Amino acid sequence: MSFFISDALAEGAATAAAPEAGIAGFLPIIVIFVLFYFLLIRPQTRRAKDHKKMVESLAKGDEVTTNGGILGTIEALDDSFINLKIADGVVIKIQRQAVAALMPKGTMKSGN
Repeated sequence: MSFFISDALAEGAATAAAPEAGIAGFLPIIVIFVLFYFLLIRPQTRRAKDHKKMVESLAKGDEVTTNGGILGTIEALDDSFINLKIADGVVIKIQRQAVAALMPKGTMKSGN
């Protein structure tokens, strides 16, 4: 008879440990989500905020590069578009969001 009682105790201990195993099973998923947040999501949102701030602060005379790699000087701008002078007598119209980076003054002259 004691043989069956031991089995019952072992079975009772296994059911008591089952909820702890369930929480421990979710722990790796939670850790992976936290790592993705700090390594991927958070830096991407920071870059997006920095780009938005840079695009909003553009002014006439700034030298910029576009996403396509075109270097030019801003001649005129409005809410959505920028007139970009890329050479003497050559002005193109691009969207504000197409500006990739603000370059230091004099970059256009040193590139020629």
